[in-house]
Order: sequence, then C-alpha cells, then structure tokens
Amino acid sequence: MIPVTHQDQTLLTVETRGRGFRNVTAAIADWVSGTGVFMGLLTVFVRHTSASLTIQENADPDVMADLDDALARLAPERPGLYRHSLEGPDDMPAHIRAALTATSLTIPVADGRLSLGTWQGIYLCEHRTIPHRRQILLHLIGG
Repeated sequence: MIPVTHQDQTLLTVETRGRGFRNVTAAIADWVSGTGVFMGLLTVFVRHTSASLTIQENADPDVMADLDDALARLAPERPGLYRHSLEGPDDMPAHIRAALTATSLTIPVADGRLSLGTWQGIYLCEHRTIPHRRQILLHLIGG
C-alpha cells in the first residue's frame, strides 16, 4: 500500500460550442501525469447545474450522438412543458439532463495514469444550446 502523501487540485476551463459532448480525457490525463501521483483517486467535478460529466465509449462517435438523442427524448424542449423558463426554453431540459447524468466522477489512478478502460473517455456534457465556458474541478489524492 502506498501512503497518501500528496494532494493536488486544479480548475480546468472548457469552452463549449453549445449542446453536445466534449472529450476532456486528454486534458485531464495530462494534468494527472504532471502531479507526480503514482497511485490514488481523482475526483472530477463540474461546477454547473446545466452541464454534467459522463464516461462513455470514445471510439465510435455514434455512441455520443445516440446518447444526445436519448437525453433529448427524456427531457424535450417544449414551450409550456416546464415552470422554470426564465433563462430560455433549453434551460429546464438542461437541468433535467444534468440530473440524469453526473456532476462528479471518481477515477482510480495507477502507475501515474488514469485507470480507464480501452474504449472509455471522459466527456463534459453541455446541455444548453449556446456556447458556455464551463469549469471542471480536478482533485487528486494519492502517493
């Protein structure tokens, strides 16, 4: 067992292009490798209520397109469907989509690298229709 001797934290800012998924795996992996942590746990936390995180297949882009379509069916943009509409017709559906996915992920780190599976990628899910600047807090603890 490696004792916990190190903690590190950073804020990753991601510019989105509107609704869709942004693969942030490389940026996160680069930061992890620069911390010097050999074994530990990484917490990835998105600081927003209309965006979220997911770990999904990163080989076939149809997976993300199908996921986006499924979320649109579960939380459609339909005027009059929701009480909360002050920020536009896409806002409440974005909150619902974020509630159905995750605001934080925990990923093991081994040998100084993310312990993701072969086809896994970490995605920021932008649920609003217009571009946003999103913040993802990374916190790594280990040794």
